[in-house]
Amino acid sequence: MTHLATSHLPAATRYERPPHHWRRCGSSGLRLPAVSLGLWHNFGDVDRYSNCRELLLGAFDRGITHFDLANNYGPPPGSAEVTLGRVLREDLRDYRDELVISTKAGYRMWPGPYGDGGSRKYLLSSLDQSLKRLGLDHVDIFYHHRATPDTPLEESMGALAQAVRSGRAIYVGLSNYPADEARRAAALLREMGTPCIIHQPAYNLLNRGPEEELLQTLQDEGIGCIAYSPLAQGILTDRYLGHDVPADSRVARGGFLKGDDLTDERLAIARRLNTLAQAWGLTLAQLALAWVLRHPGMSSVLIGASRLAHIDDALGAAAAPPFDAEQLRAIDAAVKPPSTF
Repeated sequence: MTHLATSHLPAATRYERPPHHWRRCGSSGLRLPAVSLGLWHNFGDVDRYSNCRELLLGAFDRGITHFDLANNYGPPPGSAEVTLGRVLREDLRDYRDELVISTKAGYRMWPGPYGDGGSRKYLLSSLDQSLKRLGLDHVDIFYHHRATPDTPLEESMGALAQAVRSGRAIYVGLSNYPADEARRAAALLREMGTPCIIHQPAYNLLNRGPEEELLQTLQDEGIGCIAYSPLAQGILTDRYLGHDVPADSRVARGGFLKGDDLTDERLAIARRLNTLAQAWGLTLAQLALAWVLRHPGMSSVLIGASRLAHIDDALGAAAAPPFDAEQLRAIDAAVKPPSTF
C-alpha cells in the first residue's frame, strides 16, 4: 500500500505484542488491545496540544489501537474530539483503518430539552456533531452513555441501531447500565439486528459493584466489558501514597476527583496494595490494572494518561503473569473492609 505523506510514521514494531495483548470483544469478531486510551481527561482545549499529540501517537506506536471518547469530554465539552480529530487529520489519516474510535452520548451536551438523555433526536444529533468534530464519516463504536428511565428503552436502542444502519457507526455499546437494563437493551438490539458488543462500567479494586451481577450478565449475553476508572481516578497509583497532593494531579487541578475522595480508608488500602505490588515486582498501578484484566470477560481497560510513562506502566500490567490463587487472596485481604468508589 502506498501511504500519503504524513507528519508521523508509526513504529514498525507496533504490532509486535504478545498474543494476550489482543482480546475478543464479547462474542463479536472485534479484538481490542488489553489497554486502551481514554480521552476523558488531559485532551481538552485547556491542555497543551503538543502533549496530547505525543500521547496519542505514542500510544499508537505501542500497539494501543483503541481511543475512547464521549461527546462531552474536554473541557470544554467536545474539545477532546476536536483534539483527536486534528491528530487524525494531520498525523494518522492513512491509518484510520488500524484504529478503533468510540464515542458516546447520554449526558448533557447543549442547552434545552434536546441536549441530554436518550431520545432518538438527541443521540443521533449528538453523533452527527461528534463526527463533525472528529472529521470522520463514522465511528467504530457508538455508546449510549447512561440509562435514561424517562425515555423508552426501545427508542434509545432504536437510535443506536439506526446509527449502524445509516453508516455512522460500525458497532454499538452501553455504558453505566445496570445489569437488568443491560440485559433488556441487549435483547432489543439483537431483535433489531445490531447486537451490543461492549459495555463500559466503572470497575476497580475500590469499586467492585459490577461483580454483584453485571459482569456475569455480560458474559451470559456475549457482551465484552471495558472498564473505565480502573485506577480509581489515580488513587490506585503512586500519586497519593505520600502526604502531599502533587501539583499536577487530578485533585490539584480540580477535576472529578476531589480532595474529599482521598479518605484515610482508601489511602490505607492503596498503601497495603502497594506493599504487595512491590513484593511482586509490580507498580501499584500495574497490580490494579492486572487485577481488572484477570476477569475472563474483560476485553480491555481504559486508562487516562498525562505522560508517556503512564502508558508504558499500564502496558506492563498487560504483560504481567496472571495472579495465582494465593495472590488473589492477598489482594482481597488488602481491600477489606470493602470500600466504594
